[in-house]
This record gives sequence, C-alpha cells and structure tokens, in this order.
Amino acid sequence: MGQPITEASQRKLGTPIAGLQASTPGHIASLSIASTTNPISGTALLLLARVRPAFWPWSWGRLAFSRWFPDQAPGLKFIKTLGSGRGGGFGLAPSASYQGVFCLFDELEQAQVFEADSALFNHYRQRSDECVSMILQPASARGSWDGVSLQTGPAIPSDAPLAALTRASIRPRAAAAFWRYAPAAQAGLADAAGCELAIGLGEAPLLRQATFSLWQNAAAMDAYARTGAHEQAIRAAWRHSFFSESMFVRFAPLSMRGTWNGQWYG
Repeated sequence: MGQPITEASQRKLGTPIAGLQASTPGHIASLSIASTTNPISGTALLLLARVRPAFWPWSWGRLAFSRWFPDQAPGLKFIKTLGSGRGGGFGLAPSASYQGVFCLFDELEQAQVFEADSALFNHYRQRSDECVSMILQPASARGSWDGVSLQTGPAIPSDAPLAALTRASIRPRAAAAFWRYAPAAQAGLADAAGCELAIGLGEAPLLRQATFSLWQNAAAMDAYARTGAHEQAIRAAWRHSFFSESMFVRFAPLSMRGTWNGQWYG
C-alpha cells in the first residue's frame, strides 16, 4: 500500500490536531435528521474495526438495530453504522467481522471527545483485533447522503494527504449492471500507488454501498480514479443512471489513531 502517512506529510495540512505517523508493530444506523438541500457544516469522525469472533453477535446487533436506537452525544447530528464485504473488500459476500461507524459533529472538540471517551468507540476498541479512528475535515463535496449534504472548508494542498468517501444508493433495476462493473473497478484500489488504506462499506446489501480510501496526495487518487475499469464504471453509472442518490467527499485528515493492517497510528 505504499509508505504510511508521515509526520512530515501531516504538517502540510497546517497545524495538526494529532499525529498521523504510522509504524509497523471496520444495515445502517442514523440519527434522526430532517432531509435538507442546504449543506450542513461539521467535523467528520470515522471508525473502522475488525471485530473478534466472540463479539460478532454484538456487532451484528449494531448493524441490525442501531438505526432504531441511535447513539446520542453533544453535537452529534449524523451517524451511520456500516457493514463491509468479506475481508474488508467490495464484493457481494458480507464480512462477519469488518465494520465502520461514520459520524458528523457540530464542532471539532465534540468529535475529539466522542472519539476518546464514548462508550461506543471504547467497545469497538476492546472487542476488535484491529480498530482505527480518524477525524476528518470536509474539503470538497458533491451530492447527498439521506438528503444531507456537507458544507466544505479550505482546499487541500496538492501534495498533502487526503481521504475520500464515495457512497451511493443503487436503483434496484440497476443493481445487476452496477455489480457487473464494481468488482473490476475496485480490484486494484488497495494496491494502487499512493493508497494508504481502502475499505468497502455498506448500509444495506447490494443497494447502499460506500468506499473509503486514504491517499498520499490528490495526484495518486486521481490517477487511480480516472483510468481503467474504475473510470469505465463511473462513466457507466452516470450514463445509465445507476444511482438514486450519491455523494463524493474529499477530506483533510486531521488525526488518526489505532491499528489497521498491522500498522499503528497515533
């Protein structure tokens, strides 16, 4: 996956909140929120976990029921509990162990407190073989997620690290066509030059899918996105109107802590 994000590359983002240096040693739950076409501001927080088998019943329960009993916290205005494909990938077979949680807070400080002290994140850390969390600042965005669109902040310098989240609600009539393109489009993502981390996520099987990736810089991400099978899939999606709703966001990573794919961040 290339070299981990270093402290030097983090400094290109401006004054850091926490280190991003790494060394070697992841169904839907949403807060009740009115759909809106007006972008909302905030700081994003993402957790990825690989849950130990002994705690699979607990994690499956979150996927099944947390939409009905969403977590509450000061400033928390959007939360999703996400499943993943087998091995954290992008296929049709679901993973028993990989999960994600995506949150949006009013203020950076509220995201930091939730990341450090919330019972939810601490449960994931205690019950997972690997778990990593990231605080992210939206830099550019288009589209919406359940009617919610994001207000963006300063542009990311061209040589700075960035993260990308792509999610879509797939039209049922287009599901078969979408999944004909998806495996080839995502096959090389994790090994693409400049990609530090990549995982397939989903709110519901087949029809509500997402991808999260972390990159050394925008050039590396664009080189992957605009070539080969991935570019063909993007063109087909827009030409044939695969999606009833979609969102693409670029984030500036402010901090990263935990372990993922054998690397420690913190």
